[in-house]
Amino acid sequence: MHHVILGAGPAGVIAAETIRKHRPGDEITIVGDEKEPPYSRMAIPYLLAGGIDESGTWLRKGSNHYAGLQIKLVQARATGVDAKARTVALDNGQTLAFDTLLIATGSHPVRPPIPGIDLPGVHACWTMEDARKIMALAVKGARVLQMGAGFIGCIIMESLAARGVHLSVVEMGDRMVPRMMGPTAGGMIKDWCEQKGVEVFTDTRVEAIDAGSPLSVRLSNGKNVAADLVISATGVKPAIGFLKDSGITCLLGVLTDEHMQTSVPGIYAAGDCAEAFDKISGKMIVSAIQPNAAEQARVAALNMAGQKASLPGVTQINVLDTLGLISASFGDWQGVPGGEQVELTDRKAGRHLSLQFKDDVMVGCNSIGWTEHVGVLRGLVEGQVKLGPWKDQLKNDPTRLMEAYIASAQAQNLWQGATDERRR
Repeated sequence: MHHVILGAGPAGVIAAETIRKHRPGDEITIVGDEKEPPYSRMAIPYLLAGGIDESGTWLRKGSNHYAGLQIKLVQARATGVDAKARTVALDNGQTLAFDTLLIATGSHPVRPPIPGIDLPGVHACWTMEDARKIMALAVKGARVLQMGAGFIGCIIMESLAARGVHLSVVEMGDRMVPRMMGPTAGGMIKDWCEQKGVEVFTDTRVEAIDAGSPLSVRLSNGKNVAADLVISATGVKPAIGFLKDSGITCLLGVLTDEHMQTSVPGIYAAGDCAEAFDKISGKMIVSAIQPNAAEQARVAALNMAGQKASLPGVTQINVLDTLGLISASFGDWQGVPGGEQVELTDRKAGRHLSLQFKDDVMVGCNSIGWTEHVGVLRGLVEGQVKLGPWKDQLKNDPTRLMEAYIASAQAQNLWQGATDERRR
């Protein structure tokens, strides 16, 4: 059998290795559209910050790793899939026939329709080539303006600050990290960044970028900001345009079932381009985080190899370090219709908790500065732990998270410590 994998990121590599483990004699081809060895985009900020070199971003070390596993790497971009003929067309003119196919093409940056977005000195921060261009311009003392203060934007901002640049950040939303944090939490992150010397504009758009040395960035608040480098970090979307007319059902991403199989038997999807079931919200979502990508790839690959495997559901997990301020977001952090909530904020101490409930289950949360409780927050949300009387106690004192988790999880045999205690 020939297994073709579109995408050379973490999902693609994990899938190829998993198939090889279970199908030692099968043919495996990974198609990636960049010239570098398969690498992790999440490592690019560490490269920008100077913590690693380019080889530190590689997913697997050693020049013979893929050849040793008889995994063929093809540098090309998929331009179309013929689901009936079981073929993939590539931009190098090649056509690959497959028995099973994994779509793991990830995401690509959203390019905002702003005059001047194509000028020299304006870059996304997504590929290794982007990183090289940014490092050449983001020297100590350089004036850098970043568009976007979402999750990815804040990670990029951290690495830019480490390079000693003068940084301005422009965010269209009314707060930083608006898709991860509520108004109080997002406002606290903004205050923290400004205390660290970052100029932050929220509720503001970039209207145009004018050529020159430096560039002149016109903002919707009437200001003009001089910049030696402009970085566009205004979001990403699944890279699935090549699937048009393929017969594979796509909504926001490639629609998958519990086996990560698409609407076409034998064709699977995993990672940032896949739309899968979220057990907390009960909806199909694209959850573009690496732990989901890895597990989706493993499940898809097992099924491609003839094993039976299912994905219980994706998770919505975000833990962010913004210039030393740790924040976390899990599940339905905005709350649900008819639900209840409690918030506790200590701005002086840099701490905030927002807990969201549906009946006696915590369905989502935001936190800032509560690093000791991150695991408990995740356990309560993902475990869908029934809190019983502990819900009201948490509403009275949200800091009693550990007590609530241990007592409630023990009662439902969801906590390993409950079993251990009974054995004593």
